[in-house]
Amino acid sequence: MAKSSDTVFSGFHALSEPIRIQVIELLQEGEFCVGDMCDRLSIAQSKLSFHLKTLKEAGLVTARQQGRWMYYSLNADRFNDLEGYLSGYGSYPR
Repeated sequence: MAKSSDTVFSGFHALSEPIRIQVIELLQEGEFCVGDMCDRLSIAQSKLSFHLKTLKEAGLVTARQQGRWMYYSLNADRFNDLEGYLSGYGSYPR
C-alpha cells in the first residue's frame, strides 16, 4: 500500500512523460551511468538530467556517485508502493 497520497501523486506524475518511461525501461536492465543512458536513449545530458531529477525526487530511482559519474538504478520499494495502490482498484465491480 502506498505510504501517502503525495507518494502516489509524485510517482505517477513522474511517470507521465514518455522520456521518463524510456529511462525506467532502460533501468530495468540494471544500473547505468548518465553518459551511457544518454548514448542508449539518444538524448542530451542536460535534458536527461532534468528527467532523472524528477524521477529521483519521486523516489523512483536512486543515484550513487562514483568518481565524477552518477549511476542510477530503480527503487523497487517505490514501484511496489504504486503497485499496491493500483491493486486496490482491481476489486471494484465492472
